[in-house]
Amino acid sequence: MNKAKLRLAFAGTPEIARTVLEELIREGRHSVELVLTQPDRPAGRGRKLKPSDVKLCALENNIPVIQPATSKELVSDTLKNCDVMLVVAYGLLITPDILVTPKYGCINIHTSLLPRWRGAAPIQRAIEKGDSETGITIMQMDSGLDTGPMLEQFTCSIMPDDTAGKLHDRLAELSAANINDLLSKIVNHEANPIEQDNSKATYANKISKQEAKIDWTQSAIELERKIRAFNPFPVTHTTINNINIRIWEAEIKQGPDNLLTGAILNNKTSLDIMTGQDVLAITRLQLPGKRPMSAKDFLNGHPEFINENTVAC
Repeated sequence: MNKAKLRLAFAGTPEIARTVLEELIREGRHSVELVLTQPDRPAGRGRKLKPSDVKLCALENNIPVIQPATSKELVSDTLKNCDVMLVVAYGLLITPDILVTPKYGCINIHTSLLPRWRGAAPIQRAIEKGDSETGITIMQMDSGLDTGPMLEQFTCSIMPDDTAGKLHDRLAELSAANINDLLSKIVNHEANPIEQDNSKATYANKISKQEAKIDWTQSAIELERKIRAFNPFPVTHTTINNINIRIWEAEIKQGPDNLLTGAILNNKTSLDIMTGQDVLAITRLQLPGKRPMSAKDFLNGHPEFINENTVAC
């Protein structure tokens, strides 16, 4: 394989994109000419403008940055000197004129094994559904939603204790470890695009905060998956004694089937709640304005909080 270099535009915003960008810069096999990322956003209690992880990385490495607020603000002339635009969790729609501007078009790293889990939240939905594996798909972008031809796929197991945060980090490393080789295949005309089977497509809808409210009529296994899928955002929650409690970790226990859903069982080491099937044992939780703590510490410090009439809702 020769050492021909691609001139890259890189479009991304969050930490997973930064991980890939850092590897491109570190290896230096291809040249990142330009970085596109979303505008700085207010963050923290002071609501000060905060740059994206990708912008910080670009500035640290003296790479020009542009931050269009909308897709319409990104004009094709910006990319006319680039061979490829690599897109990783950018967050803005890539318009048809942009898709065809670079010599080799636009390449996307998507965190699922397409055509499964097209859409905005593939990591969370894979955990929530109970999938045993996921991975990344490097694809040629077209005008559809994650519908373009697949260039390569790399598989990653989903472990029983994986949260969305843990799985995100592994998929970021998997992406960074394989992107340089794929780009070299493109420049050397060795990539072999494969069309997706649209009949097997599933969709990973964007996570809403409303979904994070626990429905105790669901089974313990469904709720345990949701807790992991929504960690670290938006974090599942329930109401007990008119207090909203965020749930960070939980386990499944077999339980009686003669209790009302939401009933709280007497236990000193975990907060055990009856579900539609079996018991969900909350092991780590968070009260409003407090840091996360173990359920054991919470119960030891608040013995009056739970009584025989207490119900989660």
